[in-house]
Amino acid sequence: MALTEIDRNLLTRCLSGEQGAWNDFVDRFIGLFIHVINHTAHARSARVSAHDVDDLAAEVFLTVLSDDFKVLRKFQGKSSLATYLTVIARRVVVRELANKRMAEALGHVNSHTKGAPGKTAATPQEQQRIDDREEISRMLDGLADSDAEVVKQFHLEGKSYREISMGLGIPQNSIGPTLTRARERMRQGKVQS
Repeated sequence: MALTEIDRNLLTRCLSGEQGAWNDFVDRFIGLFIHVINHTAHARSARVSAHDVDDLAAEVFLTVLSDDFKVLRKFQGKSSLATYLTVIARRVVVRELANKRMAEALGHVNSHTKGAPGKTAATPQEQQRIDDREEISRMLDGLADSDAEVVKQFHLEGKSYREISMGLGIPQNSIGPTLTRARERMRQGKVQS
């Protein structure tokens, strides 16, 4: 879907700093961001409270605002603005949920998933996923293409071992060792830098 005239005007108004443009932007996309937050949290079996949703929405808006609307300035108009912002919002939410899980695993905050009615705790595999794109990029550096694809599908796309095995035509029991090697390579890269 192409960029609509309404969104093109809203984008121009925001980038030029027109009074009221940011309020119009928030009104137009708050519902989309809340939907992305709830959908992403559900897909990752993460329980989010209304307070968490507010915090995550604020984080998405801060990302859009940062560096003088850098995210909006990068928009090339090859898709609808809503599609582009959905991708941005999902990345922010995934990063923040991963940070929260990491903090919970380290005991810095209470886990909301423990004892939550109707929700199961995340599996060890899910907790091991590293969702920070910068870390994943470092993991992919120097890996064989086949290994890099396994890492990408597991960490970035959230696919299970079975889905990766079927999609790539490789044995399911080779995926764990591939991910372990990638993590070890990343640890070695951090030590060397």
